[in-house]
Amino acid sequence: MRIFVAGATGAIGRPLIAQLLAKGHDVVALTRSLEKARTFAAMGIEFAIANVFDADAVKTAVVKAQPDVVIEQLTALPKTYSRESMGATAELNARIRLEGGANVLKAAQAAGVRRYLRQSIAFWAVPGDGLANEETPLAFDASPAVSADARVVAELERRLLETPNMEGIALRYGFLYGSGTWFHPDGDVAKQVRQQQFPIVGNGEGVWSWVHIEDVAAATVAAVDRGRAGIYLIADDRPLEVREWLSALARSLKAPPPPQVSIEDALQIGGADAVYYGTQMRGVSNAKAKRELNFQPRPLEWMVETAATLAS
Repeated sequence: MRIFVAGATGAIGRPLIAQLLAKGHDVVALTRSLEKARTFAAMGIEFAIANVFDADAVKTAVVKAQPDVVIEQLTALPKTYSRESMGATAELNARIRLEGGANVLKAAQAAGVRRYLRQSIAFWAVPGDGLANEETPLAFDASPAVSADARVVAELERRLLETPNMEGIALRYGFLYGSGTWFHPDGDVAKQVRQQQFPIVGNGEGVWSWVHIEDVAAATVAAVDRGRAGIYLIADDRPLEVREWLSALARSLKAPPPPQVSIEDALQIGGADAVYYGTQMRGVSNAKAKRELNFQPRPLEWMVETAATLAS
């Protein structure tokens, strides 16, 4: 199939394009940078140059490409994971998803694209017992930033799934780790863990769902071929409480154990979002993705590493 990828230069885009090509698909990669376009050209990958905020340019690019499928992976996330950096990029990140994403979706409609996949978020389900699934409501009444992000996700998914004459698939990814992410050993969170700047909040009962960047790409490629219109949660088999995965990450990095702070102190240091992530976040079930996409995620790498170390 011929596949148009918007957001082709991000952490997900790179392994995604590699796996699409390995499966024999023709790929057209969207970029606004001539330098990155030259990189694609050197790799033998077809490219289109357009700013996603320029609706006419995006429409021209997609119509010219005539893809069977569009995959949208648009984000504007900072290189550092902190309250300040996330707040500084929040407006642009929301804009690129809402406005830029709307331009790509409209362009796909104009080009007669039959299937459209977009990146979504797995970890903003309403807090509660057990694992969330695709039917679980999003956390619109959580901390301010989480609630705002959940509303953006809901709007993006609504637009896609209500678009007529198109099979819309929203892929809700868990927390990403692997090359190019905050949680890679050379990433920003690993740096914070080494410096004991990433604490366990309260009892560390918030449950995080993880997924390796290569497994995200594999699930997305599978959805191109056999996904059904709707939502899929893309995460590994074992959601983990913060106190467990963070302690294991510190051990794998040969860092000191993470400090523990009270909820009251966390509110002062990191705000309500830090408390939500640390104590209220709900894990998700990947049963649908495993059943329909034959999704086979790897276990969280640093849990495997630390288990092997403790056993030796």
